[in-house]
Amino acid sequence: MRNDIEKTLLNKITDLNLLKETVTLWQEDGKKVVFTNGVFDLLHIGHITYMAKAAELGDKLIIGLNADSSVKRLKGEGRPVNDQNSRALLLAAFFFVDAIVVFEEDTPLNLISTLLPDILVKGADYAIENIVGAKEVIANGGEVKTINFVEGYSSTSIIQRIKGKTS
Repeated sequence: MRNDIEKTLLNKITDLNLLKETVTLWQEDGKKVVFTNGVFDLLHIGHITYMAKAAELGDKLIIGLNADSSVKRLKGEGRPVNDQNSRALLLAAFFFVDAIVVFEEDTPLNLISTLLPDILVKGADYAIENIVGAKEVIANGGEVKTINFVEGYSSTSIIQRIKGKTS
């Protein structure tokens, strides 16, 4: 039984070429594909709420996950706290996440341009015109949407609280 669960989770973690084929099949089947991305280092209620709301916008949810090297460049030396394999497996455990693809670049532009999801989602702290991949998705007939964050939750603030309690 456990091996079946692990296999199911690992099957959600894929590479871009295989995912492109899968997205094409989903779209041909009339499924609305939603894409979002992030670091998702220390999962918290803000992440879960955000991803669940993104999933509600369509039929299939893809998460573009920053690779460890990308996180280090974007967030600094102490990050990520959890390695990309651990972060991907945690995301795969959510029933509303259909696929996870890890990317090395600082932005998911290549992923978005290749996959061309029906809906691109980012946090409401972004203006739509500044969202990476928005032009490509809109030009392909898709939509770009933003979701409000749950106030008071971030991996950075959790890390700061932990450091404050342990020093």
